[in-house]
Amino acid sequence: MKRITLMVATILVAMAGYAQTDSTSQQSDTIKIGKYVIIKKKKNPSGNNGDEKSTTVVIERRKEKPTNVSTNWWIVDLGFTNVKDETIYNSVAANNYLKTIRTGEAAFTKNDLDLRAGKSSNVNIWIFMQRLNVTKGVVNLKYGLGLEMFNYRYENNVSYHKNPAYIFRDSVDFSKNKLYAGYLTVPFMVNLNTHPGQKKGLSFSAGVSAGYLVASRNKQISEKRGKTKIRGDFDLEQFRLAYIGELGLGPIRLFGSYSINPLHQNGLKQYPYSMGIRFSNW
Repeated sequence: MKRITLMVATILVAMAGYAQTDSTSQQSDTIKIGKYVIIKKKKNPSGNNGDEKSTTVVIERRKEKPTNVSTNWWIVDLGFTNVKDETIYNSVAANNYLKTIRTGEAAFTKNDLDLRAGKSSNVNIWIFMQRLNVTKGVVNLKYGLGLEMFNYRYENNVSYHKNPAYIFRDSVDFSKNKLYAGYLTVPFMVNLNTHPGQKKGLSFSAGVSAGYLVASRNKQISEKRGKTKIRGDFDLEQFRLAYIGELGLGPIRLFGSYSINPLHQNGLKQYPYSMGIRFSNW
């Protein structure tokens, strides 16, 4: 209400200040107030030097120019994850990591490591992301720092052994069985924005990310053992390199990632991928 009152008062002062100046055909005066532009136009419709004049006042919202560097704090991603499994099962490398510990037990197959697709999640918390203007706000560079967190929920009763690291079939039925892996990650993307400075239109980003493993654990819940957590690296890859992308349509943001290197160092060739929604200002 105060802003509207100030605007009206400014218009009245402006109209009084520019009164009674002769014009041949048209004059215009411009006043800028915050995000608004007030344009006062004087016309002489009769086309002569008589006293017949009219005045038009137009209020427009100024188009904001994109800043060279803008920062977005505390971005959150919520999504699902799974793996593309290219492991050669029953090979020497796979059998060294996938242990059969009971007499007569069959070798591991791909089905033993199936994930619960609806419950395997990817949650990311980006401390910040910055957007660097390259070409008039249309082409930008995006980079940041954050924590990527993956929860791989297993369908079957498999467990991780810590030292030495391997996976084995367990004799306990688990109601919850997941591997958690968290990475401190730096993303780098090229961004294309169809409406610079506005929260509408289409935007697209693509690039790569580099992450370092900062935490991993195997969490399980069963009637026999209760809730257990085994912490360790389990021969997981210490570094995670991934292709990443983002699609924006108005205020909606979608993200996706695909790991370039496998989840484990030896034996398994599983490449995680994820997709979901991103809560971000741009």
